[in-house]
Amino acid sequence: MLVYLRLLSESFRFAMNALRNNKLRTLLSLLGVTIGIFSIIAVLAAVDSLDRKITKDLSSLDKNTIYLMNRSFGPSEIPEWKREQFPNVKYDEYIYLKGAMTNTEQLGYQIFTNRESIKYESNTVTSVNIVPVSHEFIDIQGLEFDEGRFYTESEANSAAPVVVIGKEIAENLFGDFDPIGKKIRLYGQRFTVIGVLKKKGGGLSFGNNNDTSAFIPVNFVRELIGDNNKAVVNVIIFKPQVGVDMDAYKAEISQKLRSFRGLKAGEIDNFFINVFSGFTDLIDGIISKMNAVGWIISGFSLLVGGFGIANIMFVSVKERTNLIGIQKSLGAKNRFILFQFLFEAIILSVIGGIIGLFMVWIIAMILTKTLEFEFVLGMGNILLGTGLAAVIGLISGILPAVSASKLDPVEAIRTGM
Repeated sequence: MLVYLRLLSESFRFAMNALRNNKLRTLLSLLGVTIGIFSIIAVLAAVDSLDRKITKDLSSLDKNTIYLMNRSFGPSEIPEWKREQFPNVKYDEYIYLKGAMTNTEQLGYQIFTNRESIKYESNTVTSVNIVPVSHEFIDIQGLEFDEGRFYTESEANSAAPVVVIGKEIAENLFGDFDPIGKKIRLYGQRFTVIGVLKKKGGGLSFGNNNDTSAFIPVNFVRELIGDNNKAVVNVIIFKPQVGVDMDAYKAEISQKLRSFRGLKAGEIDNFFINVFSGFTDLIDGIISKMNAVGWIISGFSLLVGGFGIANIMFVSVKERTNLIGIQKSLGAKNRFILFQFLFEAIILSVIGGIIGLFMVWIIAMILTKTLEFEFVLGMGNILLGTGLAAVIGLISGILPAVSASKLDPVEAIRTGM
């Protein structure tokens, strides 16, 4: 055991000497490994951070939540020209299904509409995500409040000019003043602020951040734009009871909406029943593809890095031929020489990997502070990067190490003189 520890120590010393004596050559040889490890770990860390953020932001939503609309979350076998003819779901369909559906915990109505500007006195916030929803939305999405409340059923049904705003909007419009009860201008009319949501920071809600969103009664927008406006997308949101058979539940929605719309047997559904779990599965698929692409691209850098390590090891064997001959003439066995060069190749490669990991860590800190997005370099990715660098060093160092171990001691000494 002590022999191998000494061997490892000597290999580390030889690797450091290679770095000191041939700085440019060694660094250029390690560049491929550094870039390869940097690329792979940067992609994996970014994807892991994004996945963690999405999971956290969507944790308040039940994966069984269903979105009934004229569009599909994922690919569809129905031709695009036919899908474009599908009608928007209507408010009266929401009312009908609310009374007709069984095994339903909550059922709400939402309109996906354009972004708008909100004003308060001389302050203006642009590109605000306007979310016109029925009063059930608070229970469906699990909104949390910093202060105030959500609008009631009577306020929602009467299209009362009340609004619930995200924390970032409140800070930009009112600063340190209490926003509750203040009047803001939206759609050319005055709305009373009745609630401010808790700040989540960089959250996702179908691509929108609740911190920069404003929630208003859906009936207000219906009165403003009508029920047949093609510029918006209407959605009926279902939150089934826990433990319900999802296939049977979707079949019930389909049967009742087909009956309400008067669709005949043989006619296809002119609507889509999107389960939220399908949306998360779609995100998981995209994340997996991003990981795969990152591995493929980074693999080329690692291949180049492997050739670089092999090159520097062959040069090292050439430079130390005389020393190898002396070691063997003094009784050093072939495996001792083999392990010496293998360890040196691994150490050099790991050094390149550590440089790559350090670069990822620096960029992660910069991005976290700049984007207010928690870019996490987990211990798993650190160990993966280090292990991958060691494997590259091992593979790259095999041939040079074998060639060194097979040198004839007499010929090695004579060649090195």
